Amino acid sequence: MGTRAPAGDIEASHWQGGPVDCAECEYQPLRALPAEQGCEPGHACMQDVYARRIDRFFRWHPEQGDRQLGHAYFEVRAIAARHANVFRLVSLMDDPDETVRLQIALRLPQNMLGRMARDPHREVRIRVAQRLETAELAAMRNDTDYGVREWVARRIPLALLPTMARDPDRAVRLIVARRLEMPALLILLRDDSPEVRRTVAERLPTPLLPRLMADTDWRVRWEVAQRADPSQLDPLREDDDPLVRQRVLERQALSPVPGAPHG
Repeated sequence: MGTRAPAGDIEASHWQGGPVDCAECEYQPLRALPAEQGCEPGHACMQDVYARRIDRFFRWHPEQGDRQLGHAYFEVRAIAARHANVFRLVSLMDDPDETVRLQIALRLPQNMLGRMARDPHREVRIRVAQRLETAELAAMRNDTDYGVREWVARRIPLALLPTMARDPDRAVRLIVARRLEMPALLILLRDDSPEVRRTVAERLPTPLLPRLMADTDWRVRWEVAQRADPSQLDPLREDDDPLVRQRVLERQALSPVPGAPHG
């Protein structure tokens, strides 16, 4: 039969190499059906090497998902998993291909999802961290991949968040700094990263900002000059950085401090 695929598209190719052979396909009878009731080599075909054509086949025939979870081609298994009965997915939790396991991690029920928290592939563990119930995230706080820990830091309950304040990665600690509440936020007051300390300065209660007035990074001191009470800013009038000095003068000019020099 001639193909009904859109003209000019990439030529159909079997996932094992060579042309697609409808005569050898178990779904060959579908070729006689119109449009989305059937299949189309080069457009909607489970034999094709291209995932988008496999995906179109399963969108036309989602009931075939359960039947193809054991297919030899990983793309077929991965796409079939999107449509299969969720209770059939357990058998693919240890699939040899991470593309398949990623689909499983997106659909598994919560009571089974935690079993994938130690998957060898980071993208799978990231999906687990995005979906796992927040109370169960503590087990992933020390994951070896910073991308996983970033998601844990975004979602972990606030009561447990201080335990991530010493994470080795700056990006993780930045997320912690944006979420921590007082007094736990003080843990990061002397963080090694200027970006983290600046985030602390943006959120610290105003009366406590003088604690960062002698910070080694001008951006942190500028944030102090921006937020602290003008009456507390005299030590920064002679700051080494001109932008910090300028901000102090601007704020004290708007809110004159009794006894403070003008100029």
